[in-house]
Amino acid sequence: MIKFQSSRRTLMRSMMGGSLLMPGIVSQLLAEDSIDTGNPLAPRSTHFPAAAKNVIMIYATGGVSHIDTFDPKSTSNGRDGSGKDRLMGSLFGASPNKSCGTMVSDIFPHVRDVMDEICLIRSMKASHFDHSEATLGMHTGSPTFARPSMGSWVSYGLGSENQNLPSFIVMAPHLPYGGTQVYASDFLPAFHQGTRMIPGENPIANLVPPNQTGTLQSLEIDFARQLNQQHFAARTSDSALAARMKSFETAFQMQVAAPEAFDVDSEPEHIRTLYGLDRKTKGPGADFAWQCLVARRLVERGVRFIELIDTGSRPNWDSHGEMNEHKDLAANVDQPTAALIKDLRQRGMLNDTIVLWATEFGRTPTKEGQNGRGHHRDCFSVWLAGGGFKRGHVHGVTDEIGKYTVENPVEVHDLHATILHQLGLDHEKLTFRHAGRDFRLTDVHGTVLKELIA
Repeated sequence: MIKFQSSRRTLMRSMMGGSLLMPGIVSQLLAEDSIDTGNPLAPRSTHFPAAAKNVIMIYATGGVSHIDTFDPKSTSNGRDGSGKDRLMGSLFGASPNKSCGTMVSDIFPHVRDVMDEICLIRSMKASHFDHSEATLGMHTGSPTFARPSMGSWVSYGLGSENQNLPSFIVMAPHLPYGGTQVYASDFLPAFHQGTRMIPGENPIANLVPPNQTGTLQSLEIDFARQLNQQHFAARTSDSALAARMKSFETAFQMQVAAPEAFDVDSEPEHIRTLYGLDRKTKGPGADFAWQCLVARRLVERGVRFIELIDTGSRPNWDSHGEMNEHKDLAANVDQPTAALIKDLRQRGMLNDTIVLWATEFGRTPTKEGQNGRGHHRDCFSVWLAGGGFKRGHVHGVTDEIGKYTVENPVEVHDLHATILHQLGLDHEKLTFRHAGRDFRLTDVHGTVLKELIA
């Protein structure tokens, strides 16, 4: 068990007035700080041989209906929403993947085509029935208390393979329910906190100073470093001062590394077209296609954990009044999501990259409002691809209306334990001492689901 001091956390969150840049950049800005930890973001040995080394998490905020996507239910037997019980089957057609036979809704035709690469869990149980709590449960393992996110735990456990980019990057046009806590490091050292980036021409605000040459800036940083080192010489135990010093140095390095990583214009046209991001694309799906393509580029550059937050158009997937919203929301993400899996596969990167698609909970099998569905925590669907998970596999069975799990229920802690296992981390040994006790992502729960592993 590796232990870090937690005294830097308050300092890091206060730096730079809470800009989009600093909270996550500081997580990497300390990469070479050797006051008491050596290099805390250097690649670290696993507990046992790992099947995967990176994670790309796609999070669909709002609560995606399992019934209308990855666990389609028939509209037969009066399930049209008009009966006394208001049962409503899927509003969309469904077809099987041609290779593995997994049934998927017609609103996800591209993802359906790659289901032979996907391990589908139809028996997830949410940690709460409200958005914020269930979102935090999926991200941190705790729906009620502030805890580090899964990305922060992975960064803490494995370190980073690129010291010029954050180890944990979050791409989010809008924040999901739960806000910044979904990528917070909480009591883990601040350099494990996620860096938020926003799709567009300037993903990181104020990264490059205006009207200043690189040579001039290098001279300024060298001069500042000399002054800081003189000041630090009499304060060698002041890790907070060391953090502030290192922040300026690594931010300068990111001015080169980050823009290059985000430069999707350098990709061949056939790759951009694969993601649905040709040079004429200006539609609503362009942002998510950009996120998926950049995620692949970041994995290539050694970023350990990348999260793509799909908030969709307003409203998000929280379709209380009209389930037909799901059709447009799916169209926004279907092609780029499938393209990410295909692209990773053709580059030989899917084997050691876990792609996780998740949401906070499912939706009720009964009709709500005019043509919508309510929150449903008792069962819903998530899926995983790559990283040593079974291909074309379905785990868990729900009843005929999609209300309850009847085979192989899965808790959030089980999902987290299994993902950590594939990264070579024992979820019971990945701990951090805080407030007098050893904390872990899975708290005191979690079972590795060996049935999902190839």
